[in-house]
Amino acid sequence: MAELTSVNEFDIVYISFDEPNAEQNYADLVDKCPWAKRSHGVFGSDAAHKAAAQLADTDRFITVDADNIVDPEFFNCELDMSKIRQMDVISWAGKNEVNGLVYGNGGIKCWPKEVVMSMRTHEAAPENDKRAQVDFCWNIHYVQMNNIYCQVMNNGSPLQAWRAGFREGVKMGLADGDVVKPENLHKLHDKNFKRLLTWMSVGEDVVNGLWAVYGARLGCHMTNVTREDWDWKNVRDFRWLTKFFEDDLFPQFEGGDELCINTGMRWDKAKLKDKTVELGYDLRKKLNLKIADMGEEGSAFFKEVYINPSRLGAQVREDQVEDTLE
Repeated sequence: MAELTSVNEFDIVYISFDEPNAEQNYADLVDKCPWAKRSHGVFGSDAAHKAAAQLADTDRFITVDADNIVDPEFFNCELDMSKIRQMDVISWAGKNEVNGLVYGNGGIKCWPKEVVMSMRTHEAAPENDKRAQVDFCWNIHYVQMNNIYCQVMNNGSPLQAWRAGFREGVKMGLADGDVVKPENLHKLHDKNFKRLLTWMSVGEDVVNGLWAVYGARLGCHMTNVTREDWDWKNVRDFRWLTKFFEDDLFPQFEGGDELCINTGMRWDKAKLKDKTVELGYDLRKKLNLKIADMGEEGSAFFKEVYINPSRLGAQVREDQVEDTLE
């Protein structure tokens, strides 16, 4: 017999760190969900989720990332808990503003407190557990819901957009949490491989979208072409990412008419475009990746015709958890 439970029976916790649109998105969430709680400024993905769990008074709790705008229809959802195992994490997909992709990245999650408090991921992962170094997905069991209940707005600044693309450019090229040989990239989980190509091609039609495309290409390039030059596990460290962006990357693009709210400096879109195209050429040549310089019109066209592949829903398990990469 169905055990229908409203999502409003679970505490809802908003998790923010340094997102430029965090205050605006939190105000939007509170307008729709006045009882939402907030965890802010906790460094490290593992620690941030544990802090959220500690705020929750219910055995399960729902997390909303700070770059999310939640559809008010979400709060009308009911779950058939008879089909959910005690340690399952329930995952609703989010639709990405930059490239139109729809998958677990940035989506709403419903976590058992027991899972969160016992997990050791990201900055808390043991060195010998490669699956837990940069993401939750390989060590956690997800139930994937098919409906989309949030818009992932991770292009509020050049840093935020670049970071979003860079992290996916690294993580989407991993298998079981570890790097693969460049010649094996095409053998990755099929959905993740296609998402990787999309991140590296689509998004120039939105504000700061080119930074996300550049970030994805750079992340893939550093992980699969110049891999010896850096520790790819730094992708989990937001402080490292900020320093790398501000000290090593942004100065290459200074000048021009665009204002970067992170650095207070102006940047040149033409320079960024040239570097993005250059990276694309190198990725096509060295990794044989079918990526495209789609520009504004091509990006808008892709998002107009893109059809989200169906997820399986709460009644079915999916063991290929790579499909829920954060």
